Amino acid sequence: MKDYVAQLRALLGHRPLILPGSSVVVSDEQGKVLLLARADTGGWGLPGGLMDPGESFEDTARREVLEETGLVVGALTLLGLFSGGPTYFYRYPNGDQVHNATAAYVTALPAGAVVVPDQVENTAAAFFDIDRLPADVIPPERPILDAYRDTYRHRQDGSTAQAAGQR
Repeated sequence: MKDYVAQLRALLGHRPLILPGSSVVVSDEQGKVLLLARADTGGWGLPGGLMDPGESFEDTARREVLEETGLVVGALTLLGLFSGGPTYFYRYPNGDQVHNATAAYVTALPAGAVVVPDQVENTAAAFFDIDRLPADVIPPERPILDAYRDTYRHRQDGSTAQAAGQR
């Protein structure tokens, strides 16, 4: 995908692009979520990234998790689709502008798995309590984590709160 986006950027510069991608909420056995310290933005984000031409959202999710963490994930459950408005617009530190259209999935950390962050894209990996996330989570990831938190609480307390869906 880097070549594809690089080709688009060569033609369009920093102008806004609509880019589809996937993010994955990977939770451990305590319900903590995996976040990666992103090298490109300096903030924390979920494993995920942009779709390659010809890929499905689920293929993108699996590939990105593997590339960024070394994890081969099992079942993926769709958390929701996240796009539109100023929430999903992002300006990278280098000036590139994107409107994200993200399919977010949830999966459990595979038993005995060790997370090895790709040091090119990420500088660290850590699991966080969903109620104690770092302040510098990148803005497009916040609504996904909020939806996960709401869904996780729904499952924990047995309430009839509406599950996260299309956003």
